[in-house]
Amino acid sequence: MIDKLEMFIALARERHFGRAAEACGVTQPSLSGAIRQLEDQLGVQLVFRGSRFQGLTPEGQRVLDRARGIVGDVRALKDEMRVVRSGLSGNLRIGVIPTALPMVADLTGPFTLRHPNVRVSILSRTSVEILAGIEALDLEAGITYLDNEPLGRVAQVPLYTEFYRLLCARGSALATRSQVPWAEVALEPLCLLTSDMQNRRIVNQHLAEAGAIAMPSIESNSIVALVAHVLTGRWVSVVPKKLADMFVTDGRLVSVPIVQPEAEHSVGLIATRRDPQTPVLQALMDEAARLTV
Repeated sequence: MIDKLEMFIALARERHFGRAAEACGVTQPSLSGAIRQLEDQLGVQLVFRGSRFQGLTPEGQRVLDRARGIVGDVRALKDEMRVVRSGLSGNLRIGVIPTALPMVADLTGPFTLRHPNVRVSILSRTSVEILAGIEALDLEAGITYLDNEPLGRVAQVPLYTEFYRLLCARGSALATRSQVPWAEVALEPLCLLTSDMQNRRIVNQHLAEAGAIAMPSIESNSIVALVAHVLTGRWVSVVPKKLADMFVTDGRLVSVPIVQPEAEHSVGLIATRRDPQTPVLQALMDEAARLTV
């Protein structure tokens, strides 16, 4: 039954029988057969079928919600038994918003020193993708904003407070300023993250509060692309302070505090709320708590 539920979850995620089969390491006929067997066992149709996957039935959506909980509990039990046999080990997938990537080593560095048998995968994701990934069991944890948009029922550990800086080239007219107000930021040639990023929504929010509208001529989902454009001297960008600190060390770029107001938002670790938590996730959350002390 558990294997069939795993396949059903994969199908709901991939929305394609072939890709779901590949993700599960089985043939497509095997996956299709397992889904039909699951339907027979439960006595309901789970999937609308045609020449291709056409979505879940209402009953299928209800089963998906329960299946995720059941599979999550079984994975947690397996983790606990693995710890009993051989200590803390396994794989840990962490989704991280792009603006938090510069600090993630502050968490994963000490964590992997304490637990060398845990393999960590760090995946750049939007805040929405992180929540969806945790719900779908594709991610064990995430690092995202805690106080700007609803997170739902997840365990949270604050990591740091994010402040905002105008990143500009050394020769920019604003490079010698000690600070710059949000209203003035909007008058500059901007390159910003794309609107699917929560950081961009935060920037838009603070500009709107200052009576301005963000009209960037360059947008990207890559911080590296934004910095490359700032380095040309033609654009400026709004980035978190921790991120700006990484790029000003060689003197070519300048970081200017943005004020009126000096906005701040909390960034932290999130994971599925479970009692008890899985041993690996509990160890990660304990490490996060030490980081904030």
